[in-house]
Amino acid sequence: MTNFVRFCLRMVFKALKVKCNINFKEDKLPNKGVYVSNHVSYLDPLILFAFLPGNPVFALNGHLYRNKWIRFFMKTADIVEFNPIEPSDIKELIAKVSSGRLCMIFAEGRITENGGLMKIYEAPGLVADKSGAPLIPIWISGLQYSYFSKTKGKIPHRPLPRVMVTVGAPRKFKLKDNLRRQRDHISNEVYTILREMHFESMYNPNISLFAQLMKASKIHSKQGFFTGRLKFFEDIKREPNSYKDIVIKAFVLGKYFKKRTTREEHVGILLPNAIATVCTFFGLSAYDRVPVMLNFSTGATNLVSMCKTAVVKKIVTSLNFVRQAKLEEEISVLKANGFEVVYLESVAKEISLKQKIGALIRYKIKRVPHRDGGDKKAVILFTSGSEGMPKAVILSHANIISNIKQVSAIESINTTDVVFNALPMFHSFGLTIGTIFPLFEGARLFLYPSPLHYRIVAEIVYEIGATIMFGTDTFFRGYARIAHPMDFHNIRFMFAGAEAVKSDTRDMWMERLGIRVMEAYGSTECSPVVTANNRIFNRFGSIGKLLPGMDYKIMPVDGIEKGGELLVKGPNVMLGYYLSDNPGVLVPLKNGWYNTGDVVEMDEIGFFYIKDRIKRFAKIGGEMVSLNAVDELVRNAYKGESSDEYCYGVVSIPHDSKGEQVVLVTNNQNVTQSGIHEYIKKNNMSELYLPRVILFKDKIPVFATGKTDNVTLKKEVLAELQG
Repeated sequence: MTNFVRFCLRMVFKALKVKCNINFKEDKLPNKGVYVSNHVSYLDPLILFAFLPGNPVFALNGHLYRNKWIRFFMKTADIVEFNPIEPSDIKELIAKVSSGRLCMIFAEGRITENGGLMKIYEAPGLVADKSGAPLIPIWISGLQYSYFSKTKGKIPHRPLPRVMVTVGAPRKFKLKDNLRRQRDHISNEVYTILREMHFESMYNPNISLFAQLMKASKIHSKQGFFTGRLKFFEDIKREPNSYKDIVIKAFVLGKYFKKRTTREEHVGILLPNAIATVCTFFGLSAYDRVPVMLNFSTGATNLVSMCKTAVVKKIVTSLNFVRQAKLEEEISVLKANGFEVVYLESVAKEISLKQKIGALIRYKIKRVPHRDGGDKKAVILFTSGSEGMPKAVILSHANIISNIKQVSAIESINTTDVVFNALPMFHSFGLTIGTIFPLFEGARLFLYPSPLHYRIVAEIVYEIGATIMFGTDTFFRGYARIAHPMDFHNIRFMFAGAEAVKSDTRDMWMERLGIRVMEAYGSTECSPVVTANNRIFNRFGSIGKLLPGMDYKIMPVDGIEKGGELLVKGPNVMLGYYLSDNPGVLVPLKNGWYNTGDVVEMDEIGFFYIKDRIKRFAKIGGEMVSLNAVDELVRNAYKGESSDEYCYGVVSIPHDSKGEQVVLVTNNQNVTQSGIHEYIKKNNMSELYLPRVILFKDKIPVFATGKTDNVTLKKEVLAELQG
C-alpha cells in the first residue's frame, strides 16, 4: 500500500514540474542513514515521501506533524513527532537508525522565511554520529516560489514553479573527540554540508551572464496582473529602472556596438557606478563582446598600459563623466595613443525609434543572443602585480556566476532588501558582489559613484532605507565616525572586503550603531570572494570559512612555524592573466591553483586567519599598490644618482585609517617626498605610489643571494616607528 501511495504522489508531482535527481545508484543506498534536508515549504515532506528511496522514518516537527493534510497524504508513511532540542526524541531516532533504518530530518526545524538556510540544529549530526550512520544531504529548490512557502512578500510566488530535489551521495559523519563545544561543531558541519548542496544545485556552469540576467528578470519582475513593475535599480540621477528597462537598454547598446565591433572583441568601459554602466556591460556581454573595466583613478600612464595589455581598440565613456571627474587629460592621452573613444551621449543621438522597438520585441520574446557562457571570457579586470604594471585578469562567465552562487549559499537576499553599492565596478568586489549579485538575486540596488563622500553616503543610506552594504574597512570607519545612529538603522548585514577589518572598526559599528561588520576575503583573480563569515557562523578576527565548491592547500613557508601560504582552486578562479610584456596572450594558472600570497592559519572547524603577506603589494584604502612599482618609481626618479652605494627597500606597515601605508628605506639622503611627488605628477601616476614615510639607514638587510630581506626590513621599520 505504501509503495502504491508513493507511486501516485510521484506521478502527480512529476506532472507539476517536480524532478528528483539522485546522485548515486540506488543499489548503493546504505541500510541505515540520515537524510538531512533544507526546508522551504509545507510540501517538502510529501515530495520527499514520494521520491526518496528506502522508505525512511520521517521525523516531523510539531507544525508539520499536526498538519491534517500532511498526516492524510502520509498516512501510510512511518512518521514520528520530533523536537530537535528534546533529548528523548533524539535518542528515539538514534535507536531507530541503529536498528537498521533510514530517517529523514529537516535540519532547520522550521520552514525558511528567506529562501535560504536558517538556524541549523545539531540533531541530524548527533543521530548520524551516535548511530554510526552516514549523512545523505538533500537540497530542495523551486518550492520557495510556491504558494506553499513562507516567503510571501520576499520572493515572487507563482502557481507552478519548477522544482528540483537533489539527493547527494552518502557521506561519513564522525565528530572529532578533542573539540570544545561539540554541539556547535555538529551544527557547523551539517550547515557546511547543506550549503555545499545549495551551491551544487543552484550553479549552472554553462549559462552566460546575459542569459542569467534574463532568467532573473523572468523570476523577479512579475508582480501580478494589477500591480506595476517594481523599479529595482537606481543611481544618483534618481530615475528608478526595472528589469525591463535594464534589459531593453542593454539590447539597444549591445546592438549598436555589435555593428561596430567584432565578435569577442575587447571593449573598454571608462564609466562610474551608474545604470548606464550596467546597461553597457550587459549590452556588450549579450552580443559576445568582452567588457574591459578600466580603473580611471590610476592615471593616464596606467590607463594606456591597461588598454594595450588587454588589446582594446574602443573605449566607451561619458562626456559628462569625463568633465565631472576631470579626466580630459587622460582622454587626450588615450586618443593620442590610437584608442577610439566613444561617448554615450553621441550614441544616444544615433539610436532610432525602430531600434528601440526592436529591443522591446527581443525583451518580450526573451531572446538571448548567446545563451552559453561557461569558460568563455566574460570580463577583463586589472590588478597590480609584483612587476609594477597592471596585469589583466580574465574572468569567465562561469567564474562570475559561480562566485555569485557561492555567496548566495551563505547569505540570502531577496526583494525586501535594498543594496547600497559605492564600490567602483572596475574592482571585482564592486562589480561581482556589489552590482551583479543583487541584480541576479532580485534585490533592489542603489549605485553611488564614490565611497569617499562619507556624509552623502550616510544620508542616502538613510533616505533609501538600505538593508545591505558592501565596502572596505577604510570606508566603513569613515561612515561610522560621521553618521547619525539612525542613518544605518535598517542595515541587516554588511560585508567588508579588500583589506583587513580592524577591531576598533568592528567595535565602533557595534557599540555606536549596533551593527556587526562581517569580513570577507578574496582577490580579483577569484572573482573575488574566497572566504567569508556570515550571520550563522562568524568569528571576529577571522576571514571566515572557504566558500562552497572550493579546494585549498596551505603550503609551508620558510621561517614561519604556524600556518602557510594559501593556494585555492575552484570554479570562481580566473582563466589566467594577460601581461603587459605579452598583450592579449593568456597565461593560465598551473593546474588551476591560484597562489594568494597570504600566510594563513586554519582553526579546528575551518575558519581562516591571515597572519602575514608574502606578495609584494600593499592595500591602501582597498586599492592595491605594488611595492615593487614604488621601488622602481623611486629608482627612476633618482636614476642620475644610482651609484652602487645607494640602496632602496619598500615595505608596507599597518595604518589606522588607510589599512596600510608605504614606507621607503634608503641610504640616499637626497631622496625627499616632494621630489618623488614631482616625478609622480610629471608621469601621470597615482599618488597612492607616494611613500608616506621615508627612513634613512646605512644598510638594508639582504639574503645571501643579494635579494632584499623584506621580512626583516619590515620588522626593523616597525621597531623604529613604534619605538
